[in-house]
Amino acid sequence: MNTTESENEHLEDEASSPPTSVQILHDANNSIYEETKATVVLETEETIPQVEKRTCISCPPQGPLNKIITDGVLFLSIWGIMWTLSGHEVLPGGNLFALLVIFCSAFLGGKLLQLIKIPTVPPLPPLLGMLLAGFLIRNIPYISAYVHVKTSWSSTLRITALTIILMRAGLGLDPEALKQLKTACLRLSFGPCITEACSAAVFSHFIMKFPWKWGFLLGFMLGAVSPAVVVPSMLLLQETGYGVEKGIPTLLVAASSLDDIVAITGFNIFLSLVFSTGTVIQNLLSSLREIFIGILIGVILGYFIHYFPSTDQAKLPKRRAFLMLSMCIFVVLGSQRIGFHGSGGLSTLVLTFIAGKRWSKDKIEVQKIIAKAWNIFQPLLFGLVGSEVSVSSLESNTIGISVIILSLALCVRILTAFVLMSFAGFTLKEKIFIALAWMPKATVQAVLGPLAMETARFTTIPELEVYAKNVMTMAFLAILMTAPNGALFIGILGPKILTHHDEPNQVHIQLSDFQHP
Repeated sequence: MNTTESENEHLEDEASSPPTSVQILHDANNSIYEETKATVVLETEETIPQVEKRTCISCPPQGPLNKIITDGVLFLSIWGIMWTLSGHEVLPGGNLFALLVIFCSAFLGGKLLQLIKIPTVPPLPPLLGMLLAGFLIRNIPYISAYVHVKTSWSSTLRITALTIILMRAGLGLDPEALKQLKTACLRLSFGPCITEACSAAVFSHFIMKFPWKWGFLLGFMLGAVSPAVVVPSMLLLQETGYGVEKGIPTLLVAASSLDDIVAITGFNIFLSLVFSTGTVIQNLLSSLREIFIGILIGVILGYFIHYFPSTDQAKLPKRRAFLMLSMCIFVVLGSQRIGFHGSGGLSTLVLTFIAGKRWSKDKIEVQKIIAKAWNIFQPLLFGLVGSEVSVSSLESNTIGISVIILSLALCVRILTAFVLMSFAGFTLKEKIFIALAWMPKATVQAVLGPLAMETARFTTIPELEVYAKNVMTMAFLAILMTAPNGALFIGILGPKILTHHDEPNQVHIQLSDFQHP
């Protein structure tokens, strides 16, 4: 019995052993299979990039080369359509051809200036490269023979650019920020602008023998600060926490819009006075009439935009932006057409301010859309301004006297800003920074300088064109002198003399709510 049981156990052990060995052999085969499979997958993955690289140079081309060819054919097709419609206008010597050359050159000039980066030195504003690009186009003999724009075309484009500037200024006015900053913002907006305008009028009258009307027209043209230089620099300081504890960046951003409004309004008033033929009392009454009409139209259209388009419509910010843009451009161009030069700009300011107050935080989306329109008109504006200045027509004596007048008026502006900020609770270093940061000029000068020149060309009095030419020259020199220096002063002095705040995001008024040119 025992022998039989032991033999059975032995047989069970032998029976159980072969499957184990088979299982082991099966696992070995699986591992070999998996290794072979992995090798094949790796070889396949290594060959895929090689196949893709070969397709990049295949026919038809793919990738970036295909995109370049597509964009080029699209551009040529659009050019061909424009040629069939306008004929010689898109050929060398035509207006559309000149605008295309000026736009592309100014755009590239701005981009090239942005590529220039010097350690410890803040970047220069791109508008300076745009201005110089237009200047080069005008003064290179072979190119200037084929690139020229009709006066009516350039005037319309500049007025449209001015409209966009006024729209952004009106939308940028924040009632809450003005309440927070109280009288400091009003003093900084009105004081330096008016004193610089008066001082420039006095200096130009006694040094260049300008009539008083032309002197004040020149002064208000020079009195506007440039948000295109001030605002980006202030945003950078606010992000890094400099001066935010006392609201210095917010103060300068809020005051820049109001400063431009004061300067443009004063310029339009004296532009009407210069080219009018009536008595002084008649001219003043006419100016008051234009102001009243401008405010009335702005209020009516502003409240119209309160309710149209309604909030239940799709793509509401785009509808609001395009409706506002079309209305403002029509009002400004229409007022120029019927001779009410000051009404259109004032209507635009009132309209955009009322609409922005109604929209509250929703206006930021509208501001972004208007900013895209400004990105198109900015290269055209500064390129056209640069193309108006010819080296052959400039006199060295005129340039020297213009630089002296600009420097004297700028000193008065800086001193006024310093004195007015003495009663706002700032330290000595902060007052120096605010005064120097309040000097850059660019956008408003680029619009208003040529405007006087174009208006004078329609008259039959040669003397007026001489004065307008000098105003145009001063506008060009003011941009060259103050825009880069103002950006350098803000970028270098800001981190050194302003108080640093560790948590700038906790400041009550945020500059991210402001959208400017």
